[in-house]
Amino acid sequence: MQYRLIYILFLLSSVISYGQVNISIDPDKNDYSGKDVVNLTIVLEMNGSEYNQQTPIRLPDLSKFNIIGSGSVNNTYIDPATNTVITQRVSQIALEPKQKGKIKIGSVLVTVNNKIYKTEPFDINIRDVEKKSVANNSNDLYLNMEIEDRDVYQDQPTIAVLKAYSKNMDNFRKVKNIHLPKQNNINVYPVSFTKSDIDPSAPGSMSSQILAVFMIFPNEAGYVEVPSVSASVSSYSNKNKVLSNKVKLNVKKLPEGSPEYFKNAVGNFNVSVYSASKEKAEVKKPINVVVKVTGEGNLSNMQLPTLEVSPDYDFFAPKITSNVAPGTTGIKGEILANYIVIPKKAGEIAIKTEQFAFFNPASKEYVDLGQKILALNTFSHDQIMESRTTVEKVNEYTNSFLETVNTPVLKTTSFKVKEKSKFNWNVLLTNVGILLGLFIAYLVFKSWQKKRTLVKETVSEKSLGSVAEAENEIRERLKTDISDYFSYLENLKDNADYNKFFATIDELDSEVRNQYFQSSDEDFKAFLENYKGASVAEEYRNLFQRIQIEKFAPVKSPEGINELLHAIVNLYSKISK
Repeated sequence: MQYRLIYILFLLSSVISYGQVNISIDPDKNDYSGKDVVNLTIVLEMNGSEYNQQTPIRLPDLSKFNIIGSGSVNNTYIDPATNTVITQRVSQIALEPKQKGKIKIGSVLVTVNNKIYKTEPFDINIRDVEKKSVANNSNDLYLNMEIEDRDVYQDQPTIAVLKAYSKNMDNFRKVKNIHLPKQNNINVYPVSFTKSDIDPSAPGSMSSQILAVFMIFPNEAGYVEVPSVSASVSSYSNKNKVLSNKVKLNVKKLPEGSPEYFKNAVGNFNVSVYSASKEKAEVKKPINVVVKVTGEGNLSNMQLPTLEVSPDYDFFAPKITSNVAPGTTGIKGEILANYIVIPKKAGEIAIKTEQFAFFNPASKEYVDLGQKILALNTFSHDQIMESRTTVEKVNEYTNSFLETVNTPVLKTTSFKVKEKSKFNWNVLLTNVGILLGLFIAYLVFKSWQKKRTLVKETVSEKSLGSVAEAENEIRERLKTDISDYFSYLENLKDNADYNKFFATIDELDSEVRNQYFQSSDEDFKAFLENYKGASVAEEYRNLFQRIQIEKFAPVKSPEGINELLHAIVNLYSKISK
């Protein structure tokens, strides 16, 4: 009889176990320091296909924590021993404590088949929570770094806002020298240091003001702690340093399944490649090839696609230029990699970039752009010479002749003839007319010179006059209209003749120095500081250094030369007599 009773109890327990609901919540530990992250794991298990979850899992009051991350996973399988469908939902929440002491975690609730299931509450202990730092003697001014989106992917930016809180509005104008956080596992880019209007509605009868907005790019996965932002609070009597709070980020790993050539590009990008050279590509002659990356994301610190190595060409390390600014979801703009490529064979060659892929956080998927190809048709030197027509050869000889006249006043380079693909009689007649005009002008100049000599012999000698008059006369004779130099430099820039461009700048500088009887650069700088002011002298020193940098740069960019020309025109127009 006793054995029968035990058998019946086992049978009833097995029947009951076929259909039941279990929910639990467990912390990773019960005792934490103020810097630890509290991880709560919630498990909901339903044994039996007849159970239906009617409400989502309702969390307890977590107002004493900052939720810095969360995630969940669902599993459904059949128990082969009992042939029962088991549904399991596992969720994990990462919390940052706001206060120390014993904190009660309430019950987790869920409704299944019109019945409410809940967990038992429990306590955890928090030790030494880090509070906001306060500058000594700063009359209660606090800095707070606020990051709304703390759950991001690796290399995905998040926006941080630095706010100041104080009961005394006069304290806000004393905050200066804001230093953004620096750390190896994050990259920080400022967005704005413009102070906002003071908001008097902050909690605790305080006012607040936004001091700075910046972007944070975490470059490793896991829990990343952003260091404090520092600032100085200055007054007439002393100067104090104040620190903001630290913030923890939950940085998620990028999803599995990335292409093998994916590096660290996170955002939305596009890649293109094109030739910046206008002339025909010639074997063993350098050409400029530009790889352009545009878009928005971690544009400033991602690895750019390079050119692929090929036996058809050689290339050198590129010159990188960027035009970027903070956007809404990252750094936005374009980055140009200017390569010098030397073709090694004649015929059709394909200049290829490396394969490139990026991760788009908006769609949470990888985008494969593959390779970008620039097809070029290169020629040998003999082929280029044979392809030129008679008119093109005449044009080349004419241009060479005009370029030998080394004076900016004539502006002969404006007469240079562009290559044409077909015979043009107007061009030929124009060139012949220019040559005849120069010859006639030479004869007229020689005739005028002879007449001037005869007139000098017949005119009586004038009085020598005073020393001041003689000096003014010499200055007038030395004086040259520098606008002619500016026009000539503009023509040299447009034709990319950079050697003559910098040689003409040296002539212009020598001409202006001669106007003031200053033979050396150092004497001229001292002269400008005494008679034109320290600001003009400093501007001259900076421009002189900038000219030297651009002059000896291995690759000249048209944008940089254009900016340099504008600076030259502005300064020399100011200091020339």
